[in-house]
Amino acid sequence: MSSVPPSTPPGGGMPPPYDPHTQWRVYREQQKAAWRAQRDQWRAQQHAWKAGVVGSYGPRVPSVVGPFLLIAAGIVGLLIYTDRISAAEFWTWYGHWWPLLLIGAGLALLGEWALDLRRKTPVRRGGSFVGILILLAILGLCAAWGNNFWDPMRAEWGAHDDFFNMFGRPQHDMDQQVLNSQIPANATIEIQNPRGDVSVTAGDTPTMQVEAHAVAYANSDMEAAKIFASEAAHVTVTGTTVVVKSEGNTSGRMNMTVVVPKTSRVTVNAGRGDVTAAGLGAGTDITAAHGDIHLSTIQGAVQVHFSTDKGDFSAHQVTGDITADGRCNDLTLSEIKGKVTVNGDIFGEAHMESLGGPVHLHTSVTDLQVAELPGDMTLNDDDLRVTEAKGAVRVVTHSKNVELTQIYGDTYVEDRDGNINIEPAGVFSVEAKNSSGKGDLELTLPPNASATVDGRTHNGDIVSDFSLAINGEESKTVTGRIGGGSAKISLSTDVGDVRIKRGTGVPPPATASIPKPPIPPNAPRLKVPKAPPAEPVTQ
Repeated sequence: MSSVPPSTPPGGGMPPPYDPHTQWRVYREQQKAAWRAQRDQWRAQQHAWKAGVVGSYGPRVPSVVGPFLLIAAGIVGLLIYTDRISAAEFWTWYGHWWPLLLIGAGLALLGEWALDLRRKTPVRRGGSFVGILILLAILGLCAAWGNNFWDPMRAEWGAHDDFFNMFGRPQHDMDQQVLNSQIPANATIEIQNPRGDVSVTAGDTPTMQVEAHAVAYANSDMEAAKIFASEAAHVTVTGTTVVVKSEGNTSGRMNMTVVVPKTSRVTVNAGRGDVTAAGLGAGTDITAAHGDIHLSTIQGAVQVHFSTDKGDFSAHQVTGDITADGRCNDLTLSEIKGKVTVNGDIFGEAHMESLGGPVHLHTSVTDLQVAELPGDMTLNDDDLRVTEAKGAVRVVTHSKNVELTQIYGDTYVEDRDGNINIEPAGVFSVEAKNSSGKGDLELTLPPNASATVDGRTHNGDIVSDFSLAINGEESKTVTGRIGGGSAKISLSTDVGDVRIKRGTGVPPPATASIPKPPIPPNAPRLKVPKAPPAEPVTQ
């Protein structure tokens, strides 16, 4: 065995002294050499795989789908730029038929696959066109969205808000030639307008006149002319039935102004637009799916159907009954002589005044019945207020504060989670319940009150300005007679206070004097206020 140390230099001699820096550099060079050798081996394997040495595929061959897509896009862009085709028409067509692009690309790939099967050496097809194909598919989805959503929205709201025209197609306007038609006496006129406003007024002649203003959203006059032609209004007379109709177009609106004979019965069916009617002499039936309804000076019965919480309904000076159903925003009625029936949801505020007939308002939250309303009524999200009502009043609601003043008739109120304030205008019965929540109950009686009182609260106080018996601690009751005890008063609340106050008297109603009802023989005579109430009306 050799006794020479491994660190001895060639030729013999003393070994060099130990240098750690030199040893570290040598170690790093060895590691880099190993890493470079591993990298070169990995690259060689990759190259062999691509060349067909590893795996079953041969050289990479590009697909013809990508070039064809670029050529087609370039041709379409050139045709649009040179005004050979309309950009709007192309995108409308492309929004409908863009899936054909995917079908064509798939068929081309199948054809290439069939050709590759005949090759002796297998090849790999390039997929660089996939990004272009995805982009064109996204453009197709955007075009389809524009056809199905943007144009109808712009057609619906274009006349109300220029915001929807700012980034859309230019607006084109045209006044259609006035249509004059001789129609039979007492004819029934039906107006159908899917998109646009309708205004109906009554004239003194037997001739019906239709003025139509067409609106189109298009990029060219030629395209606008097609829209004008598709939505043009026309009149059809069949016996005593007259139909005024516009077919409508999702890229336009048709606003109509119709003058009809005063004796005609008018029916309006408006899809997206406002309806205004004035001076009609035989009533009307109106349906507005998306828009406001405004009526004034109407003789005869009125029927209204609305179906959106964005539209308002108002009617003034109507001599017949009003029947309305559906969903609306604000509701305003005044000077109505007939019966008023409203059945639906009101998302804004309801206001009624000077109603000469019975009133029945029914929503998903509130049911209100009033025999006659010479005063006014206001209903919103938080409150229900009635001032000056004649005859019986019935209210069933929840989560609202109810305030009834100058009530010339018996009163029934059922509420929860709200305060109740009632002020009858004479010797009338009152029944008020406030349950399932917190709410105070306050009753203000006239100075000459005559009533038998029975009230209770489960967790509240009872205060009375009259000499009544109040008993209990946590659950309290109030009983007793006021005056002759003629009217019956029943008050109940779960969590809240009960207050019975003495009022200062209620002035007579501002309307015409109320006739005194006949007194049957042997009937008990009651002490009544100076302004006697009208006879209650049965609904």
